Amino acid sequence: MKLVADSGLWSTGPLVAPTPLVAVLEVSGAVLSWGIDDEPGAAAITFTDLAQADWLWRVVGESGHSALASALSGRRPEEAQTVELAGVGLQPGSVDELRRLAIGHWLRRWWPASHRDGIAALDPAVLDAEIALLTAAAQDFFADDTFDSDVAGLLSPHTAALGAHLRSGDPRVVELVRAATELTDDVGIALAEPAEAMPRRDDFALAAGSDGRQNTVGAVAHGTSSLDWAGVPPGVFDAAENTIEWRLVATDAATNAVVGVALSGIASPSGIAVHVRSGDFSGAGILDGDGRATFPIVDAQRQPITESVAWNHDWRTTAVVVGVPVEESVQPRERVRDFARSRLAQPGADAFLAEILAAEADY
Repeated sequence: MKLVADSGLWSTGPLVAPTPLVAVLEVSGAVLSWGIDDEPGAAAITFTDLAQADWLWRVVGESGHSALASALSGRRPEEAQTVELAGVGLQPGSVDELRRLAIGHWLRRWWPASHRDGIAALDPAVLDAEIALLTAAAQDFFADDTFDSDVAGLLSPHTAALGAHLRSGDPRVVELVRAATELTDDVGIALAEPAEAMPRRDDFALAAGSDGRQNTVGAVAHGTSSLDWAGVPPGVFDAAENTIEWRLVATDAATNAVVGVALSGIASPSGIAVHVRSGDFSGAGILDGDGRATFPIVDAQRQPITESVAWNHDWRTTAVVVGVPVEESVQPRERVRDFARSRLAQPGADAFLAEILAAEADY
């Protein structure tokens, strides 16, 4: 095993892929990462606190753990420094379940549900229940609290939905929820008992704030744009490209931007910021619960844009940003879609029940 100094931390190497192509898992004293579409293999490990990584012997053996601790004892990770540990490496299969758990957290954040692209959404309650069970089974790796070890945080938003799933009739779901029910007793969460069964959610991705039929008659300009996934919360928007539709409507006194974004139907877009910029002209608004926003466009002096000025401006460089501005290209998003389609087309041994249900749905 070779350890390298990276940003003041010891690591077995840099992240194996950029976001959103990497699945990560924070365990006690370290962060593990895998490329989502790579063949299963060794994890890249970044140590945040080696003294807290008391699970390390489980994946490199007792002698490997001892050798690693001795080699790094009192040694600060100076830039460009490397440490070679002969005969130390991850034991075969030792991190397979951790990788599956990391993929589960990746599914929560990056799964590209899209009605337009035909990629079915995953039931969030079923997914989080299975992730919670995997987390509980991996408690030896979570001696202290980490971002990814919060079982109660996974289950508490879904108590009503999980209770409803007990009446779903699908034995796989019932078995999973019953196991989650036993787990919630340990963390003090009582599942709600619904009056009737919750219907199978095959329509998660059907809601749309923008349906592709904006009225552009009389608009000064109009167009489409794509979401940067890293800049928005998960489970809100349809993950296809060009799901942002915008138009500019002018009157004698002002010019307004009208923006609509296609939704996933899982979580609300209410309160998410929208920004429009074209040269010195700009505007900002907030999406409502339908994924729409209307707001004024102003000049560099924050003065309204009149109709005559609007018609004489070249709007071809207009940029629309939903959420937080980030640098993101389309190529990683396309790889994520290919990865999702492959998992739905042929669920493997590491597939989550939520994926299997989505693959079976008549979508």
